[in-house]
Amino acid sequence: METLLALWQSLVAPAGAVATQGVKAMDLPALLALAAALGWASGLRLYAVLFMAGLAGQLGWIALPNGLHLLQHPAMLAASGAMLFVEFFADKIPGLDSLWDVLHAVIRVPGGAMLAAGVFGADNATMAAVAALLGGSLAATALAGKATTRAAVNTSPEPFSNVAVSLLEDGLVVGALWLAVQYPLLFALALTITLVITVVLIVVLFRFLRAIGRRLANWSKPSPAL
Repeated sequence: METLLALWQSLVAPAGAVATQGVKAMDLPALLALAAALGWASGLRLYAVLFMAGLAGQLGWIALPNGLHLLQHPAMLAASGAMLFVEFFADKIPGLDSLWDVLHAVIRVPGGAMLAAGVFGADNATMAAVAALLGGSLAATALAGKATTRAAVNTSPEPFSNVAVSLLEDGLVVGALWLAVQYPLLFALALTITLVITVVLIVVLFRFLRAIGRRLANWSKPSPAL
């Protein structure tokens, strides 16, 4: 986790000078990019998003919108940091990773919606509602892609693929948040490509898992009597 935080600090530090100008200086596309990044990343690593965004605001690396100031409160940082620590390791254990996703499915989607809405806050209720719909939908898509991929990876007996996929997801979360802050339009393009790939993966891997399920069902059937 320390390596992840160090990477996050090195990525967002160059944005500090821009962030100190305040969120009001961001135009609508930039705000929407931030909301989309928070929503999508929450579908993969909600606790990482909560902790990294809050820590970045607390240390002055970025200026969080008013609706997200709660994330930088010490109590919130302690809670999200503790959950991040647990999730970082739980997500790399075969079987437990899929169970963890199932248990947190009801948390990540509304969490992504709330974070996205918080970018605009209560002062702009219409855009906050739009952002909530966007963030929740992106979180659900990311979660579906993650859960399907992990279920397919768990068909392999070795644990290294789980660790590799988990580390890739860690990097994607950090990269998405940094790209949304630094280059919103580039992030929009990257997110569009990612969503297309995610949908294709869900379809292909679902068919793969269904085929495995049929094989197991046929294998468990008793042999016909001679």
